[in-house]
Amino acid sequence: MVLIKRIISSLYIIAGFICMGLGIIGIILPVLPTTPLLLLASFFFVRGSKKFEVWFKGTSIYKKHLESFVRERSMTLKQKITILLFADFTIAFPFFILDSILLKIMFILIVIYKYYYFIFKIKTVKKNPEFT
Repeated sequence: MVLIKRIISSLYIIAGFICMGLGIIGIILPVLPTTPLLLLASFFFVRGSKKFEVWFKGTSIYKKHLESFVRERSMTLKQKITILLFADFTIAFPFFILDSILLKIMFILIVIYKYYYFIFKIKTVKKNPEFT
């Protein structure tokens, strides 16, 4: 049982580093959404180990890209647009490939809810001057 927990914990930590790496790449390449990938990395580190959670939350990457979102539930307009466009692209691919009308309707409803959530549930803030 202990071995299984260690394996699962290790997999969470590996997934955290993969998401963190992709998030860092997303800082440079606007095609990858930085904030959701770093949020996912944070989730995996929390599940993997307290030590990695504390370490990740102490990094400048976390402080610059996630801390304000976690604390205030807010994002810059650029962050919102990047996330929405990336999600639209990933949803558009199966939307045009699949033939099922029910799945297409489901994808449209997901997109509508996604925009509703980002517009009305997450505050839009100006870029934080302490990180510029």
